[in-house]
Amino acid sequence: MLKGLYGWAMAKAAHPHAFAWLVAFAFAEATFFPLPADVLLIPMILAVRSRAWILAAACTAASVGGGCLGWAIGFFAFEEIGRPLLELYGAMDKMAVVKAEYEKYDELFVAIGALTPVPYKVVTVSSGFFQMDPFAFTAVSLIGRGVRFFAVAGAVYLLGPMAEKLVRRNLKLAFAVFLAFFVGGIVLIGWVL
Repeated sequence: MLKGLYGWAMAKAAHPHAFAWLVAFAFAEATFFPLPADVLLIPMILAVRSRAWILAAACTAASVGGGCLGWAIGFFAFEEIGRPLLELYGAMDKMAVVKAEYEKYDELFVAIGALTPVPYKVVTVSSGFFQMDPFAFTAVSLIGRGVRFFAVAGAVYLLGPMAEKLVRRNLKLAFAVFLAFFVGGIVLIGWVL
């Protein structure tokens, strides 16, 4: 299964429409899609390292755009779309606690969601629902997502071919580390909320 996912990501990274795939992944991941854009960002940088910064910028812009859609869903269509989405990610039953955290931390809550493996989509929809200022939300998301994607791009750029060898040789370990960060992010939401 892991080799299949890795092969799929590498094939998409080499596809003529790879850039469009990356933008679509980053946009969708910020709203509803479970796989992070890193799944395509990393292999695309490995394929053409000189495009690392362009890819990170595109990933950031698309993710923030998707985040704005998530904010709009939370603000305008919470009952119809936002609630089912948050129920899917197990966050709906903790909305009272999320509200308290928003009132306490506001932009910092968005920054944590933008930087970490915490599902960003939960943060985006919640931000709209709790009526966070859309300009503040966008600014914090732009900074947080930018730091995240440019850090990933920088690490892959600096490691270069060594990164691909490490991932290929230790595919199970790389997946386990990624999964640990993802699950850790979800647990962190549960613990913080």
